[in-house]
Amino acid sequence: MNTKQYNTAVVLAAGTFGSSMASVLSNNFKQVIVKVRSPELYQTLQKGANPLYLPGIKLPQNITPAISWEEVSDLTQSNAHVELIVNGLPSHALSLFAEKYHYHHILSYLERGIPIVSLTKGINQHNLKLPDDILFDLFRNYEDLFTFLSGPSYAEEIIEEQITLVSLAGKSRNTIINVANMLNTNYFRAFPTYDIKGVLLGGALKNVLAIAAGILEGLGYNHNTRAALITAGISDMLRFGQVLNARPETFYGLSGMGDLILTTTGTLSRNKWFGKELAKGRSPEEILSSQRTVVEGHQTSKAAEKLAQKYNIKCRIFNGVYRILYENKNPHSVIEELLSYSAKVHTLF
Repeated sequence: MNTKQYNTAVVLAAGTFGSSMASVLSNNFKQVIVKVRSPELYQTLQKGANPLYLPGIKLPQNITPAISWEEVSDLTQSNAHVELIVNGLPSHALSLFAEKYHYHHILSYLERGIPIVSLTKGINQHNLKLPDDILFDLFRNYEDLFTFLSGPSYAEEIIEEQITLVSLAGKSRNTIINVANMLNTNYFRAFPTYDIKGVLLGGALKNVLAIAAGILEGLGYNHNTRAALITAGISDMLRFGQVLNARPETFYGLSGMGDLILTTTGTLSRNKWFGKELAKGRSPEEILSSQRTVVEGHQTSKAAEKLAQKYNIKCRIFNGVYRILYENKNPHSVIEELLSYSAKVHTLF
């Protein structure tokens, strides 16, 4: 466990994963400030809870909400200087929120050499950019201060202090080690890598495969079929990685195979739940409007389809999920078609 006590960390957004990471940081920081925009969320965090995203969970006492950057500044006046920024923004909002609401404040921290760890998973469906592309475009000359975290990590289990291992990618060895030291506890550990693209692709693409796993389970398929899905899914992910110059071995690590196994076999994945609901005959729009948390795989599916078309990537499972989500294809028919195709050409999907 890390024995050094840091001063202040600032977490942008208080969703499920952002809140769980605030809890991790509370072990190593005297103060963790969670920057939110919602007055409702601000009030519940003041009471030490986040029932909107983590119902029934009591948050550590040194987690403090702030509804404005002025309040963040007030909370860090008396030598409680900020040593880490955590980006917990969802992928669909990253460009807008980082540029419109947080740009000058984030830039001021970067100018002081404060590192940033990004939790964002997904691919922008409009410009096909990953989080590193978006952040590096916005904050040129500060790329060495960014790190990107991904891996098999249910937020609920992090809060319960279940042992959790993740990948932490970045360009600078010193920054990666520094941020890892800030994150590491006796139950949470970040393993360094320089393969940013591989880590981010694994974290994004596994959400689409989790939807596929949910559809399979909802249709009554079990372990054998899921194993085939995982095997074929890794093959598809490797093809995306090859196009974007990711390292193949990354997809067999925590942020690839590890995260994929968790989200396709576990019971806490929002993306897998979404797939199970699709199998019941509900429309994507109906499902999404009925719950508050983000289903990253929904938008990532469209982005993956665009990437596949742009680079001529063979990825039949991703294409199948896309057709179910955006072309209103029947889930059972798509699964039968995939199985029929694989038998016809004697290869797995």
